[in-house]
Amino acid sequence: MIQTGQPAPDFNLIDSDKKAVKLSDLRGQNVLLLFFPAAFTSVCTAELCSVRDNLSQYASVHAQPLGISVDLPFTLAKFKEEQQLNFPLLSDFNKDASRAYGCIYEDWILGLKGVSKRAAFIIDREGIVRYAEVLENAGEQPDFAAIKAALEEVPA
Repeated sequence: MIQTGQPAPDFNLIDSDKKAVKLSDLRGQNVLLLFFPAAFTSVCTAELCSVRDNLSQYASVHAQPLGISVDLPFTLAKFKEEQQLNFPLLSDFNKDASRAYGCIYEDWILGLKGVSKRAAFIIDREGIVRYAEVLENAGEQPDFAAIKAALEEVPA
């Protein structure tokens, strides 16, 4: 389980534009990682559209949101287009990042295995975890008020 104060595990994932995104390449800016179970599901759509609608709030504290799921990049591209999401979506199809961050359902609904749990992590400019929230219930959303408060405490 990832704890605040520890270095964030690095990852190299493919985004919805089929480009590689490496967390360590984002050093120098704050990052909000939002793991979510599946594109096109109601709670995931509501969560990510909330981030879309409040993007200026994240920009004001110099934080780059990144959505991460085990969906294929092609699925994420369609989801991003349909929901007009204005931040990167990353495919963790191989489940490496979800496992590294301790946010994976090994067994989920309908017998599906290896799906990201809903989780939120703030990574500061130095690559240190400043906020960690992993939800067991996929029907719940992260505590965006707590995320906002934590982001305001992280140096921009």
